[in-house]
Amino acid sequence: MGGEPGRPHPPIPSTDFPFGKARGMVFPRIVLVGHGVIADLGTTCRQFDFADRGAVITGPRTVDLAGRRAAEILREAHFEAALLIAGEATESEVDRLEAETRAAGARFVVGVGGGSKIDITKVVAARLGIPFVSLPTSAAHDGISSPRASLHGGATTTSTQAAVPVGVIADTELIVKAPFRLLAAGCADVISNVTAVLDWRLAVRLRNEEFSSTAATLSEYAAQEIIDHAASIKPNLEESVWIAIRPILVAGISMSVAGSSRPCSGSEHLFSHALDRVSEHPSLHGEQCGVGAIMMMYLHGGDWRRLKTALHAIGAPTTARELGVGPEEVVHALVLAHSIRPERYTILGDNGLTREAAERLAAVTGVIG
Repeated sequence: MGGEPGRPHPPIPSTDFPFGKARGMVFPRIVLVGHGVIADLGTTCRQFDFADRGAVITGPRTVDLAGRRAAEILREAHFEAALLIAGEATESEVDRLEAETRAAGARFVVGVGGGSKIDITKVVAARLGIPFVSLPTSAAHDGISSPRASLHGGATTTSTQAAVPVGVIADTELIVKAPFRLLAAGCADVISNVTAVLDWRLAVRLRNEEFSSTAATLSEYAAQEIIDHAASIKPNLEESVWIAIRPILVAGISMSVAGSSRPCSGSEHLFSHALDRVSEHPSLHGEQCGVGAIMMMYLHGGDWRRLKTALHAIGAPTTARELGVGPEEVVHALVLAHSIRPERYTILGDNGLTREAAERLAAVTGVIG
C-alpha cells in the first residue's frame, strides 16, 4: 500500500532528533474597518463572549470624540463599562491605569484614542492577563495592531512586549477627523519598513539572526501598498484613511508573526529614538522614521529617492527643516543611533557612523542643506 509493486517504500525519517522549534503567534480575531464601525463595538465584544464588566481607556481629548461614546455602546450591549482617562504613555501612568482597571473589576479593556492611549491599554491588558480591543481615533504609527508598546521615561523611550488586540475597530469616519499630519506620520512609519527588512536580512547574513520570511513579506507588502498609493493619500478624504489603514494594520500584524519588532524597526527607528534624545523639540515618531529611512536606504545602496518621492507625495517630512529639528541634531542622532539598541544589528554596524560620514549622508540625501 502506498508504493509501486516491486519498489521499496521510501525510508521513514529518523525521529532520534525530533524538530524542536515552537512559537506562539497571536493575531486579532476580528478586524473591522470602515465608516461608522464604532457602532459594532458592543456586538463585537459579545461575539468574544467577554465577561460583563469592562473598562474603556481613553484620553482627555479623545474622550469626547469617541471614548464616552464607546462606553455608552458597551452599556447598551449590557456591559458595565468604567471610563478611565489616561495621560502620557509612561510607566507611572501604566501603573495607575492598571490599578484603576483592577479596582473597577474589569475583565476586558477597550483602548480608544491615538497611539499612546492604545499603548497604555495593551500594557495594562498584558499585565492583568485580560483581552483588549483596539479602537484607534488616529493612525500615527503601526501600533494599532502590534504586540509592542512604547513607554516614555525621562529622556528615553522603551519598546516593551504587550498584548495583541483580540479585535481592531478602525472607524474611518473618526480617524479622518484627526489632524492629517498623524495619518501621514503613520504612512511614513510603514514606508520605513523597507529599510527595517533590509537591516533584518543583513543581520541574518552577518549575525545568523533568526528570520521569518512571512513576517518580512507582510512588512514589505504594507510598505509597498503605501508607496504605490501615495498620491491618493490626501487630507480630509475618508477614502485616504481607507487606503492607508489596512497596510498600517498589516505592518502591526507582521510583528506578531515575527515575535519581535524586527520587520518594522531597524536603523531608521534607531535614528528616530536617537533624535528623541538629542533634539530639543523632536517630531512625531513616524515622521522621523520616514526621514531616517531615506538616509538608511542610501547606506544600503537602494533607491532612496523613491522613498523620498512617496513621502513628499503624502505630505510627510523629508528634511530636517520640515521635521522642525536642526541640522546639528540630525548629525548627532546619526552618530548616536547605533548605540540605542546594541543587540539589534543594522546597516549602522557595531561602531556607527563617524561625524564626517553622518554629515555627508544627511547632505547627499538632502535631509540637511
